[in-house]
Amino acid sequence: MDDLSPAVREAFARTWVGDRPWAFLTDLTAIGDRMAGGPGDRRASALVADAFTDAGVERVEFDPFEMARWTRGDTTLDLTAPDERRFEAVALPYAPPATVSGPLVDVGYGTPSELDAADVDGALAVASATTPAGGRFVHRMEKFNYAIDSGAVGFVFVNHVPGQLPPTGALRYDEEAAAPAVGVSAETGSWLTDYAARGGEATLSVDAETTPGESRNVEGRVGPDTDRELLLCAHFDAHDIAEGALDNGCGIAVVVTAARLLAEMDLDLGVRVVGVGAEELGLTGSEHLADRLDLDRVAAVVNVDGAGRFRDLVAHSHTSEATAAVATRVGDETRHPVDIEPEPHPFSDQWPFVRAGVPALQLRSESGERGRGWGHTHADTRDKVDDRNVREHGMLTALVVRELAAAAADGEVPRLDDDELAAAFRDADFETGMKAAGIWPDGWE
Repeated sequence: MDDLSPAVREAFARTWVGDRPWAFLTDLTAIGDRMAGGPGDRRASALVADAFTDAGVERVEFDPFEMARWTRGDTTLDLTAPDERRFEAVALPYAPPATVSGPLVDVGYGTPSELDAADVDGALAVASATTPAGGRFVHRMEKFNYAIDSGAVGFVFVNHVPGQLPPTGALRYDEEAAAPAVGVSAETGSWLTDYAARGGEATLSVDAETTPGESRNVEGRVGPDTDRELLLCAHFDAHDIAEGALDNGCGIAVVVTAARLLAEMDLDLGVRVVGVGAEELGLTGSEHLADRLDLDRVAAVVNVDGAGRFRDLVAHSHTSEATAAVATRVGDETRHPVDIEPEPHPFSDQWPFVRAGVPALQLRSESGERGRGWGHTHADTRDKVDDRNVREHGMLTALVVRELAAAAADGEVPRLDDDELAAAFRDADFETGMKAAGIWPDGWE
């Protein structure tokens, strides 16, 4: 990084001690409910647009799109046998309005093999939010949809983090699910698994509504006008039960911080900077973006979802050796090591592009704990954020984008091979869960 100009070095120095990321995060989390399609979502997109403009991003504009808006009503989870008790629960987005009853069946982590071994026909499947150590993280959508396909009439998603924190998270991508599901705390889950072992039965009732709605992406550009471009993005929406400071307030703050630095740099490719809407409800904003862009012109994608939360940066390279090499080089040269995860996954905004063969990096950060931690719970609040991580990861992200632009301009970032990508997903045992969730690409059969 010795070739950075004095002006760029000064910009990095200002970032190191600056308060802009914290001020932006404060304004964003003060909105409260940023669920896609609601008034908070619109306020958040306007805030992102102002932040982009202030950072030096050019031609900032809104790009609206249609999406399925989900509105929460009342939720109850009543134990009916062997005791009568009511437990706190939160409905999971896209749960339909429904009341179902049945035996409680503990399915452990809720992996397909555990569900196959259990008799969940007509039952309420009770599954942990985490997964066994040593294997990949099995997503909530995979667990829920496979459980329903296996005959369960409802689904109970148990947080593994103590503190009376029921988790939330969508059940489908941009459409209403086939059955109701709720999140419950670790403490409630302990009771439910105990009752399941004693033949417990329960009634689950969800009042909710799925209606046509609209969200919008925020787009702008930094760098030169070139035939090909990079995409730098992060989602700004959050679930309605918390401030969304970690998921993904930190991520969009990292992108704003990186964009300010990139605006000072001489780049080899132009960079499209995007604040993405409706990620939490099915990657709807990134799907719209991928549909609208000429993907032959998109050299690579850097999606910031999870960076800025914790100290250590992790780069998911989604099978691309070229993007992994860039992230590793930046980490080595800055003496801020970046952990590379080559395994792909379909649960963030790089997915519509990776699926089409566009090389990608997803930048997140590592706490050392398995699972989301405070994410997707009431506890995802601003006080959990250390903005030193946001500033540092903003600087590292800017350097990653700069180096990736140079590599792509030199023809060193090849497209992903469709057959190799499908094989990587199969090798990681994604096929069963993704098919249940309805997101396995038709062309991969």
